[in-house]
Formats: sequence, structure tokens, C-alpha cells
Amino acid sequence: MANFNKVILMGNLTRDVEMRATQGGTAIGKFGMAVNRKFKQQSGEMKEETCFVDLTAWGRQAEIISEYVKKGSPLFVEGRLEYSTWESQDGGKRSKLAVVVENFQLMGGRGGGRGGGEERSNSGGGSEERVDYGDIPF
Repeated sequence: MANFNKVILMGNLTRDVEMRATQGGTAIGKFGMAVNRKFKQQSGEMKEETCFVDLTAWGRQAEIISEYVKKGSPLFVEGRLEYSTWESQDGGKRSKLAVVVENFQLMGGRGGGRGGGEERSNSGGGSEERVDYGDIPF
């Protein structure tokens, strides 16, 4: 059976990007995002839920996100789920599900009041980059 691992999120950063680097010098950016969902309950009352997601960006993407996006800023992200496990200091097993950023689009607009953003892509580990200056299609 075929497998498919794709995540699409749009939300606001819950903290500034924490930058690190591998021993080889590749940038790693870790940050969190809050994604809100509004819906109507059976009673007719509107309710809002927030989902908090941990994300990791690599290389030039991490550098760009760190430079242009801060806590509270909106961001559109495409990526894949990654499951990690480790042993904590007290010997317990820990695990975490996070999103690895493959593409993103800055949502804050440009100085001239345009609603477009900049889109960056990194599919298959290459360094392909696209820039989209048009309006968001949804």
C-alpha cells in the first residue's frame, strides 16, 4: 500500500525561532505554532479550539523564517510529520510528533500593503526556491 505524509498548516508562532547548527554548519530552526479552529456546537454555541504544533526548519529556510517571523506572526507551512523517541534523564521513554517544514509562505504582507507573501520550497532535500508575489489563493 502506498504511503503519504503531508501536513498543511496556517497559524501564528507561539515563540521566536530557536536557531542551532549541526556540526557541519547546517542551520536548524525550531519553533512552535498555534492553529485555531472555530466551529459551532450542536447547541448552536460557537467554540474555538487551539492546537499547538512544534516545527523544525532546516538550512536556508530556517534562516529566513528566523529573520522574518517572530512570536505572534502568521505563517503558512507545508511539511511532513516526524515521530521522535528518546530516553529522559530519569530513564523514562519519551516521544514527540512534530512537523518538518518543506515549504512555507510568509503571511505578514509587504511594506506596500500587498497581501502576498514569499514562498520557499525545499522538496527532496534540494535547494529549489520559488517566490510568489501574488495574493493568497484562498
